[in-house]
Amino acid sequence: MSGGGPSRMRNRKPHSEVSRDVSPEIDEDEHNDDVQNPNNRSHVEKVLETDQANAGMIALLTTLAFALRFYKINHPDQVVFDEVHFGKFASYYILRQYYFDVHPPLAKLLFGLAGWFVGYDGSFGFENIGDSYTEAHVPYVGMRALPAILGSLTVPIVYAIMKECGFSTIVATFSAIIVLFDNAHIAQDRLILLDATLIFFMTLTMYCYIRFKKLRYRDFSFDWWMWLLSCGTFMAFTWASKVNGVLTVVAIGIAVIIDLWDILDIKKGHSLDYFWRHFIARAIAFIVLPIFLYLTIFWVHLSILTNSGPGDTFMSPAFQETLKGNELLLNSQEIRYYDTITIRHKDTRVFLHSHPDRYPLKYDDGRISSQGQQVTGYGHEDTNNYWQVIPTKALPETGRGRVVANEDVIQLLHVNTQTLLLTHDVASPLMPTNEEFTTWPKGDLSRYNDTLFQLRLVDGFEGEPWKSKSGHFRLIHVPTKVAMWTHPKQLPDWAYKQQEINGNKNINDKTAVWFVDAIVDDETGEEVTERTRDVPAKEPKSLNFFKKFFELQILMLQHNAGLTASHPYASGPINWPFLISGISFWTQSDGQKQIYFIGNLIGWWSCVIGISLYTGIMLADLVARRRDIEPLTEPVRHRLLNSTGFFLLFWAVHYFPFFLMSRQLFIHHYLPSHVASALVAGSVLSFALSESVNYPVSVWGPRLRSPKPKTYADLGVRGPVIVGMFALAMFILFVYIAPLTYGTPGLDGHSVNARRLLSSWTLHFAAKPTDGL
Repeated sequence: MSGGGPSRMRNRKPHSEVSRDVSPEIDEDEHNDDVQNPNNRSHVEKVLETDQANAGMIALLTTLAFALRFYKINHPDQVVFDEVHFGKFASYYILRQYYFDVHPPLAKLLFGLAGWFVGYDGSFGFENIGDSYTEAHVPYVGMRALPAILGSLTVPIVYAIMKECGFSTIVATFSAIIVLFDNAHIAQDRLILLDATLIFFMTLTMYCYIRFKKLRYRDFSFDWWMWLLSCGTFMAFTWASKVNGVLTVVAIGIAVIIDLWDILDIKKGHSLDYFWRHFIARAIAFIVLPIFLYLTIFWVHLSILTNSGPGDTFMSPAFQETLKGNELLLNSQEIRYYDTITIRHKDTRVFLHSHPDRYPLKYDDGRISSQGQQVTGYGHEDTNNYWQVIPTKALPETGRGRVVANEDVIQLLHVNTQTLLLTHDVASPLMPTNEEFTTWPKGDLSRYNDTLFQLRLVDGFEGEPWKSKSGHFRLIHVPTKVAMWTHPKQLPDWAYKQQEINGNKNINDKTAVWFVDAIVDDETGEEVTERTRDVPAKEPKSLNFFKKFFELQILMLQHNAGLTASHPYASGPINWPFLISGISFWTQSDGQKQIYFIGNLIGWWSCVIGISLYTGIMLADLVARRRDIEPLTEPVRHRLLNSTGFFLLFWAVHYFPFFLMSRQLFIHHYLPSHVASALVAGSVLSFALSESVNYPVSVWGPRLRSPKPKTYADLGVRGPVIVGMFALAMFILFVYIAPLTYGTPGLDGHSVNARRLLSSWTLHFAAKPTDGL
């Protein structure tokens, strides 16, 4: 019978209260009318609820999960999709070379550990999709085994979550099957990618929170503390595995806030002292412990990556000088007045450049220029990049007074044309709001003030010496207070399509930063290396861990938000639940093989139906209760509100924030929400097949006045039959599109077309339609 059938209609009891606690358990202080003898259940239900059947189902699901995820895990023996990134990061850990990535390090640390464990030496480059592992003798199967193990274990965890929430064995199996036979999860789990680790720790977080909430009548017991702290631990691991793992922190945080709000209710009879004890316990488990673990994981990350690597240039000079072999550490030299230097823009890497050609009299938009000598950004080595540092104050003959220091006012002389860098209140060629940069003959003092610039080192202190490589700086024009700046847009042909240099009124713009790339020669014309000929090799400097940590966090956020470039397989969140499109992970023309990341339509659409039905059920119940009609029993309503509401909370928190993001998005970002939606679908199935629930499921404790009368869900024979048919349908569809999941066997064009279940799927090697077909 349907969960919302007429048999459930009843008049509302006066003064009844419905707990709004979004937690994975019901409020068992409510009176229960529906006492049921467990022996009255069907024989099938009684058999399935035995410990033996439960253990057997866990064993079966786990075995199948491992089999499907390890099947042909050695194929393809080539780099697939984002293995180019995460395999490379594992190599950097083994080589101890510093790298930068937008994601926290835990999952990548585990990949590095797995690689080290199977004997990988870190020498493979992971440069391109399709590069051969076998030819380079990379033990890639051992590295792929880690996510395959974690992805396989996720299946029994999903089952355990449902069982701990009081759902029947067959319903728990239904939710697990949605993940077990899903092609998207399997494709992701058998490659060196982050999502298997993320989802594994996310589901463990949910499981531990459920176990913790079930002990609410035995609060502050050993078991209560154990599950509370375990939840905080796995929440931290989720957060540290991938950047969107922070959404798990948000989901748990919302549940905890609602839980504490419920405890604060004076009608519950709790004192404020009792409330604060609970508040402090949760603060320790969900704030202090996760932050400590998150920091510890980054400490391990930074402790391993002590050598110079490809991530150096993302970091500040102070950070870079802590890395062994870093160029800033080895080749950074103090700059003295009259040194000839080359200057580069930190972000675009172009040199500050000038040449004898002049700005045109009139630009395309009709504006008039100064017709001064062009100053541009040029991407290649050239003698027109040479500038001499000229003092604006008297200097001593020798000593430290000849070293250029932070906040000094200087002039820059273009060596080849013997003209001084200048900016003035004339609009730049491409940006009318910014000032034009040009030069002025050094012998003409009529515009002396316009050639004055103040040197401001980034995070520099007063008197700090200016250094090549490491001395990142802003050049501020003294009269007009603009910063020398450039941007990627190119000038027209009259400037040889070089980059525009102009004066930016926002002097604190983070892109207005430059550095001295090289000291060409000093005032005597001698090689600069002579200055340090007898100086011993520099040891890496030290920098406070928290300074490095916060610098890294800010950069991770900035670069993650900056991933806005278009991608042929990017897709919007509105498409994800319906599997409108997937991602081409890998192709091989020889044999027409491909891996196309796409989910099992039956499972994904069942989840969409489950969420829709749940929303409809709760809205209908709300409307009915406004008319003093009780369509649901209290235990059923509490189960739907609290357990299913907890699942829906995880689905929503891991899904809707993506609508606010402007960065590149892909369907694999939906996988955590898909797991949560599988739990919702199982709960709705239980509601549809049984008029009662297994109640209560929380552990009895001294705070509970008396043990509650029990009720039992009874799905009868129809439950196993429906779930069995669903599992068969999912398995058949899984097998049908498995060649796209495993990348083998290859398919001819017509077979590819047959597997394009939606016209929006962009599969390779499809047969072209012929006339008459």
